[in-house]
Amino acid sequence: MKGLTLRNVSRRFDGLLAVGDVSFSVRPGRVTGLIGPNGAGKTTVVNLISGLLLPTQGTIHLDGEDISAIEPAAVARRGIARTFQTIRLLKEASVLDNVAAGFHRHERSPWLASLLGTPAARREAAGFRERAAALLRQFNMLQYAGQLAGNLSYGHQRRVEMMRALATGPRLLLLDEPVAGMNDREADALGEIFAALAADGLAVLLIEHNMRFVMSLCRELHVLDAGRLIASGEPQAVRAQAAVIAAYLGS
Repeated sequence: MKGLTLRNVSRRFDGLLAVGDVSFSVRPGRVTGLIGPNGAGKTTVVNLISGLLLPTQGTIHLDGEDISAIEPAAVARRGIARTFQTIRLLKEASVLDNVAAGFHRHERSPWLASLLGTPAARREAAGFRERAAALLRQFNMLQYAGQLAGNLSYGHQRRVEMMRALATGPRLLLLDEPVAGMNDREADALGEIFAALAADGLAVLLIEHNMRFVMSLCRELHVLDAGRLIASGEPQAVRAQAAVIAAYLGS
């Protein structure tokens, strides 16, 4: 089966249940939402998918392969990329270099060739920078290419982090609160990009508290509360469920 599948996944920390018996899928070609109140276990789920945590029980499959017990670098090599709630950039490097760094997962030049700056290594590096510039253009940020990443606004730094994740060439993109701190215009612009990426076949899992953004973008929602999955389905139907209203949206 194509995409991501969680089957009865649980995670405990010293006896405390953080995620309990969670099952859902994320399919290519759509944006899937994972929502819930603070402390519901959403980021724990993302950490389990990306290999930062191992499930206490249950399995995680990507395109049919069991990835439940492999390390984060191996998960990334299989085509899963993510962003974080806390921005993680090379703040003293340029915006262009930060994005280009994502392409180095595909580097073919031996490390010594890169160190010595051989013609082949230089051509490859130049190609990465050209592809990084294309991503900057797609995100309407080419004008910031030469600026230090640490000098950008919070919203623009989040965009750089997303572009770097996309530069790895993922099959699945995990977005942890990508529009936090953004106004509606900024969020909508990113939503158009995410929708286009999904339309091109990417599987996207979105964690976000901005319900206007979630409802406009996601084709399917999964709702966590206290580590348990309490609802799944089309956004409008999920939003109307009493358990969701009580746990997350309020009455």
